[in-house]
Amino acid sequence: MRVLLVEDDILLGEGVQDGLSDAGFAVDWLQDGEAARTALCSSEQFDLLVLDIALPRLTGLQLLAWLRGPQCPRYQQVPVLLLTARDGIEDRITGLNAGADDYLVKPFALGELTARVHALLRRAQGRSGNELVWRTLHLDPARQTATLHGEPLVLTAMEFRLLHVLLANAPNYLSRSQLDDKLYGWGGEVESNTLDVHLSHLRKKLGRDAIQNMRGLGWRMGSPSATGEDY
Repeated sequence: MRVLLVEDDILLGEGVQDGLSDAGFAVDWLQDGEAARTALCSSEQFDLLVLDIALPRLTGLQLLAWLRGPQCPRYQQVPVLLLTARDGIEDRITGLNAGADDYLVKPFALGELTARVHALLRRAQGRSGNELVWRTLHLDPARQTATLHGEPLVLTAMEFRLLHVLLANAPNYLSRSQLDDKLYGWGGEVESNTLDVHLSHLRKKLGRDAIQNMRGLGWRMGSPSATGEDY
């Protein structure tokens, strides 16, 4: 899952980027609001924004107002977590009324930030619990654990991230470019056959029918029913 972090404090930005990356997210980091708006106007799609309020060039609240406006329809439902040093009740009300989904006051524990990110994504995906379930596969993004038939499933970090993306977006197909964007972000070096290798490894571990591919559409998880009934 891909996160856009907009934070002008270098030390804080580095810490948040490293922490969310360690938690399994592809994190792109920008340091001013105008650069963030330019990125959001591109063809790329982020799953969540972590947004500081006190930003240069375009404040976090100004960016949020644009984000929730009619000129940016594809981001009107994307979760936004605001970061701020202001802890007054009125400041929180202003941020939430502007369209933020959650609010975290600095300084904060990285573990709490990560937990809030998982909670916002869970809510956006319509899930009440942490686990994503497909047949006898259970994947917990927050704990970064997976089981198959009740037994621990050994996955590499990239296999886990790929499986998380496919499960979270089921039953929709994701194209190669969409998967690459969600898995790597801007800084990732992607070789032409990297995705195919990871998909092949996942099929070997989950079963040949676990991941479907349709020409022109991309990949998605196979039928959630072992009998082959579709979504």
